Amino acid sequence: MTSFICVTCGVQYAPADREPAHCPVCEDDRQYIGWSGQRWTTLEDLQKGHRNAIRAVEPGLTGIGTEPKVGIGQRALLVQTAAGNILWDCITLIDDETVAAVRALGGIAAIAISHPHYYSTMVEWSQAFDAPVFLHADDREWVMRPDPAVTFWDGETKRLGDDLTLIRCGGHFAGGSVLHWAGGAEGRGALLTGDIIQVVPDRRWVSFMYSYPNLIPLPTASVRRIVAAVEPFAFDRVHGAFFDWAVWNDGKAAVGRSASRYIAAIEGNHAGGDAVPTVAQARSA
Repeated sequence: MTSFICVTCGVQYAPADREPAHCPVCEDDRQYIGWSGQRWTTLEDLQKGHRNAIRAVEPGLTGIGTEPKVGIGQRALLVQTAAGNILWDCITLIDDETVAAVRALGGIAAIAISHPHYYSTMVEWSQAFDAPVFLHADDREWVMRPDPAVTFWDGETKRLGDDLTLIRCGGHFAGGSVLHWAGGAEGRGALLTGDIIQVVPDRRWVSFMYSYPNLIPLPTASVRRIVAAVEPFAFDRVHGAFFDWAVWNDGKAAVGRSASRYIAAIEGNHAGGDAVPTVAQARSA
């Protein structure tokens, strides 16, 4: 049997004798069926024409992304700690070269993923490193390849180590989560967000969406909730879903002013400018 992979979203499905009839992840309003219709591939086929680039992002943080792009094109982040490495988010391609490179960096003690669009081949990664996969229980229905290694957590936060905390923000998905790394940004704290809080091309800002490809915004109440969820945590840096998409300084203020700008635009009060409200002002906007 074969574990087929959706070409558009990069999510791998449970082993089967034939291709699945459809991809619920892509049929959802947050994603889309490719213009050529539903198409499937396999990990073996992807390994023939793709490779993973492994790049240092900052001290203790390494990015892993596939060239040419597979699925949505996100890159994973390996957070290296004395207590064991955490793979944040996941990518579809895994091969012997990647496994060897990650082992040389200390391997993977656990995997945590922000939301279902990045579940990809999480079971393959789990098996390669004998690592549990932490997903928020609110997104349980979106697991297309169940496995005993998948561990569902609930509530609003989960500690993964002395300086690593998963935070449920909701928004993009009910269980949409970010990872706070207290040791990031040279000890000033970093937030690893996938696209639950998405860094945008003007890297002074972030944004928040229900669907990125279909340009469906979140309601203001959801944005306020996201800001409130991360407010208790100190962070100077925000690492988004793609290589080089990061707010390198003053990240907490960037989240606050971005939320205020977003809420003003949704409510018809956007007047432009670069005023920098605080996170508390964003909550009450």
